[in-house]
Amino acid sequence: MTEHRASVAPPLTGMRVLDVSTLFAGPLAATFLGDFGADVIKVEHPRKPDAARGHGPAKNGVNLWWKTLGRNKRTVTIDLGSPEGAELLLALAAEADVLIENFRPGTLERWGLGPDALRAANPRLVIARVTAFGQVGPYSGRPGFGSLAEAMSGFAALTGEPDRPPTLPPFGLADGIAALATAYAVMVALRGVEQSGSGQVIDMAIIEPILMLLGGQITAYDQLGLVQPRTGNRSVNNAPRNVYRTADGEWVAVSTSSQSIAERVMTLVGRADLIAEPWFANGHTRAEHADELDAAVAGWIGARSTTEVVDRFEEAQAAIARVSDVRGVLADPQYAAIGTVQTVDDDDLGPIKMQNVLFRLSETPGGIRWTGRGHGADSAAVLAEVGVTPEQLAALRERGVV
Repeated sequence: MTEHRASVAPPLTGMRVLDVSTLFAGPLAATFLGDFGADVIKVEHPRKPDAARGHGPAKNGVNLWWKTLGRNKRTVTIDLGSPEGAELLLALAAEADVLIENFRPGTLERWGLGPDALRAANPRLVIARVTAFGQVGPYSGRPGFGSLAEAMSGFAALTGEPDRPPTLPPFGLADGIAALATAYAVMVALRGVEQSGSGQVIDMAIIEPILMLLGGQITAYDQLGLVQPRTGNRSVNNAPRNVYRTADGEWVAVSTSSQSIAERVMTLVGRADLIAEPWFANGHTRAEHADELDAAVAGWIGARSTTEVVDRFEEAQAAIARVSDVRGVLADPQYAAIGTVQTVDDDDLGPIKMQNVLFRLSETPGGIRWTGRGHGADSAAVLAEVGVTPEQLAALRERGVV
């Protein structure tokens, strides 16, 4: 398990979060909060568990992604669409600080669990509503996933080689960005509760945070009519910037976002003469000469082993990194030094490795207290906290409510 300071509680200790979302953006936001001490209660349907439990590879029938996504959460099953289930959620909400959901707009309201009902039960509750398109607008009722956000936002149009189709990422990029944004929004809203005593509703559309990270394209189009094209691994803002193959067949990535780094790279590869060219003076004009710069860098790197290339770049204080798959990540001494990967004891699989918490706090660190638990593993304990007796629990189970 992750080491904790014996006398210091994680900073979100005492916060209670109801995670009634599914798949990735909402649940991952709840994971980020749980990693720093929040008591996260994962609510799933008794007969239809979170679909994330079935995504990706499994070992001995045990889903592996869920071990990370479900970590630091207590799991309970409730049929929210039933009147008794709705009452149970309202009872839990009365004792919670945050509720995260990602049903299509109108679903919670149909069950009698809309923001008005939830905030009547708890006026201080922060409700994060995470959907593909937001709570209003012509697309709000459509089904949607992160892939659609990656397409709509302009990300896919920018990604890939110029003469090839737009490219979607092979993982939940938009969902992950939305999860980070949701966790941030929750903390901002909780600060508002401290100031006003009143909770509020967060409307998080997955199509928006990824758009923000694409830079100033909207302003550039508004003011100059510019549409950024696909450039593969190149950048329109600086050069050389690409991936290059070494003599032993591996790949490295080079970036020259600052002028000083660009000058160091070209000096290292034996083309210091280019530094005197007028177009070399800023990143945008260097990008217009990417063919010439790439040829020089690729030729130098291609004649040397990966180890020599990385060592020479390091000596020159130029920016470079190996292009790694997961094997490279696990072997990388920098990731090891900062503790990015942790080995955690799991009830099903024994010791397993996974990503650590997102960042390091010097005085109140987060940590992985336990891995993703089984479907409904904590139903009895969680519901007992809102007064459900063992006899009542058995009756609720008999009726399929939990």
